[in-house]
Amino acid sequence: MLKRAFDFTLALFGLIVFSPILLFTSLWIKIDSPGPVFYRGVRTGRNGKPFKIFKFRSMVVNADKIGGPSTADTDRRITKSGKFIRKFKLDEIPQFMNVLVGDMSFVGPRPEVQKYTDMYTPEEKPILDLRPGITDWASIWNSDEGAILAGLEDPDKGYEEHIRPGKLKLQLHYRRTHNLLTDIKILLYTARRIFDKNFYPAEIDAVVPRLVPVLQQAPAHAVIEAPGVTTPQG
Repeated sequence: MLKRAFDFTLALFGLIVFSPILLFTSLWIKIDSPGPVFYRGVRTGRNGKPFKIFKFRSMVVNADKIGGPSTADTDRRITKSGKFIRKFKLDEIPQFMNVLVGDMSFVGPRPEVQKYTDMYTPEEKPILDLRPGITDWASIWNSDEGAILAGLEDPDKGYEEHIRPGKLKLQLHYRRTHNLLTDIKILLYTARRIFDKNFYPAEIDAVVPRLVPVLQQAPAHAVIEAPGVTTPQG
């Protein structure tokens, strides 16, 4: 009950405070490209119940029919306004409305499309016990997914192989350890991470390795021992 009261109050306050940004961004999206202001994709919510998420549209209309759910910075579906909107996470602000009505929380596992929640193992399904959130440990860890997947021919495969496993570990860690003080810490860390890309919480380092762009990662079968030298793992 305390978490829900916190979410409702903060969402209402946030919508009022950010109303000028919401208005300006809405007008920019309408001027920049044809289509609706909001993207209303279906996500899996608490206890597996689907809901429609509110996000500022940062891609062309019907982008989900043109390509997959994972998006690299080089994705041609992203609009001109969308590049700026995604960089500063402005597309997430409309989710305050999802928080207000109870579909989401400010802090909780990021909502996934059903394709990925259907893949949950019995050990991973407890993630769905929680309301999905606007941010969590995994959002800070993977704060620039577009840059991580940039240049890949198949961003969905890159997401599934290089991002999703760590994301699930962090979401399960949050499921086991969350409380209101942790939520406040994650909110503050998220705000700092947006404006300071060098900031990285020690709490995440204790759970998963840091992310680097997929094209810069060493092959899974090799360990780099010295510049230009790789030794296969036996």
